[in-house]
Amino acid sequence: MSKNNLIGFCEIDLYDFLTRDSDSDIEDYGLLDPASSGGIVGTITVSCSIEDPMETEMSFARRILSIVDYNEDGSLSFNEFSDLIDAFGNQLAATKKEELFKAADENGDGIVSLDELAMLLALQQEKDPLINCCPVCGEILQVSDRLNTVVHLTLCFDEGTGNQVMTGGFLTDKQASKGWMFKISEWAHFSSYEVGLRSGSSASHILVFDRRTKRLVEEIIDSKIILSMRAIYQSKVGLGLMDKGAKELLQSISEKQGRKMECTESAKNIPDFINMFKDQINLSEIKYPLEHFKTFNEFFIRELKPGARPITSIECDDVAVCAADSRLTAFETASDAMRFWIKGKKFSIQGLLGSEVSSSAFTDGSLVIFRLAPQDYHRFHVPVSGTIEKFVDIPGCLYTVNPIAVNSKYCNVFTENKRVVSLISTKEFGKVAFVAIGATMVGSITFSKKEGDYVKKGDEFGYFSFGGSTVICVFEKDTIKIDEDLLENSSRSLETLVSVGMKLGVSIKKC
Repeated sequence: MSKNNLIGFCEIDLYDFLTRDSDSDIEDYGLLDPASSGGIVGTITVSCSIEDPMETEMSFARRILSIVDYNEDGSLSFNEFSDLIDAFGNQLAATKKEELFKAADENGDGIVSLDELAMLLALQQEKDPLINCCPVCGEILQVSDRLNTVVHLTLCFDEGTGNQVMTGGFLTDKQASKGWMFKISEWAHFSSYEVGLRSGSSASHILVFDRRTKRLVEEIIDSKIILSMRAIYQSKVGLGLMDKGAKELLQSISEKQGRKMECTESAKNIPDFINMFKDQINLSEIKYPLEHFKTFNEFFIRELKPGARPITSIECDDVAVCAADSRLTAFETASDAMRFWIKGKKFSIQGLLGSEVSSSAFTDGSLVIFRLAPQDYHRFHVPVSGTIEKFVDIPGCLYTVNPIAVNSKYCNVFTENKRVVSLISTKEFGKVAFVAIGATMVGSITFSKKEGDYVKKGDEFGYFSFGGSTVICVFEKDTIKIDEDLLENSSRSLETLVSVGMKLGVSIKKC
């Protein structure tokens, strides 16, 4: 077994359990075997107890506050307490941090015990609640319902059922193996995401929401790469270097790496690559066995077995689907995208599409960004059914498409990178602009369709050679209603992990 394996399951009616006529507060239930029908693999013991609501609050407060004790010395500094108040989202309390801290710090030594802070929190909830916002799911909590606030927080922290954002109470599988070792500061960062990437120089991964499993997962990035990207894309000095030849250097590196990955010797890198992303590459889906691939790039642009990516409502052309295995962000308008995700000052739909494709109908239209990571299946597919009107090549740079660069105020990745814009004419969605964007290590964008072809949603459209890159779809104004879960995650600057063929939205175009 490995961590998080499903061993067995059962259903328990809690009302019947709590109201049953029994002298015992403990009962055993059989666990059903998930691999067979009706088989029993063991038992689970359930017990219950009744406690005073105030004690419930005190117990919860002690538990939460102990997580904020970063140095685990048994007491809290003002900075630790300050982080907790910020996570609770109470703007009024945020202005009274010192006052609240002093109220608990009776001897004035600058630190307070967990019990003292727990008592303060419990008493404060009676008068003027400190917790306005759940740090896990971000939901605004009802001030008038004090006990249900505790219940909601407990569910979110422990079970992930408060707002279906987390599973098992952990942000990632890795953290699940460490139990309560992770800190509330991580929840605070999640609930107030700005760039989809954790703050601080130690950040070495991105958190994305897996739409299929309904849980957060990690996208691992080498910490040295993170630091170098911050140095280049988040500073004037770094981008100054870009203007002095680094753009050409990126182009040269990408071309050189591309040639290297086409050599037969590169095939020896395939096992190491698979091992690095062993939890994110499903070998059983790949169309050909590994020995079929004679170069690394052949493996990188691998095809999948027929049926590996089911297409949602395949006969209904008024349903749009996801174009790539990717991390998706979706926005009803470009201005929403700029408010929540794209921080480049010069980004515009016209700049993205170029004058040959751009039109006023696209200006206020919906925008969907599919960001592919190196471990992803790198063939992209058609999101809608229609006729390909044209392809337009737009030369440019090869910046990385990582959120660090996308959120840089010093460069504009999507409007400066090399890209190919295709225009698809549809009955249900009007015209749809499909933009394939090159990136560092991705100089090659190959299309498998040509102008004049009629394409069915879900058809393969092309592929990116070695590296990670991005596809952007722009819909004309008032033609698509994007699925609510995608918009909600995106409004919190949280990418959603999706697969080719998953539902994207439905047509609202007036014929």
